[in-house]
Amino acid sequence: MDMAPVSDLPDAQNQWEFSCELEVDFESDENASLVYAALAVDKELQPDKVKRLMSVSDGKLSVHFEAVEARFLRASFSAFVDVLTLATETIEEFGPGMEL
Repeated sequence: MDMAPVSDLPDAQNQWEFSCELEVDFESDENASLVYAALAVDKELQPDKVKRLMSVSDGKLSVHFEAVEARFLRASFSAFVDVLTLATETIEEFGPGMEL
């Protein structure tokens, strides 16, 4: 699963001034893909203010966030980590023989 490229237009680059990266090692493509699928359905509530790009590679879930303001980045990142934690705990608890 590849990340979508950010626009190369100068105005678009200036708009998305704030960014951060998150990488979680699930140690298996199966678990990383399962979490990716669970989280991919939740789209950003304000896509004109926050972008989230996810990918899975070598058992790792990588997420890139961009936002027009720091407060939008913080809110999006925080909400994402909450749902990521829930998805991870669910796999640990109910996954057949899966141990993270």
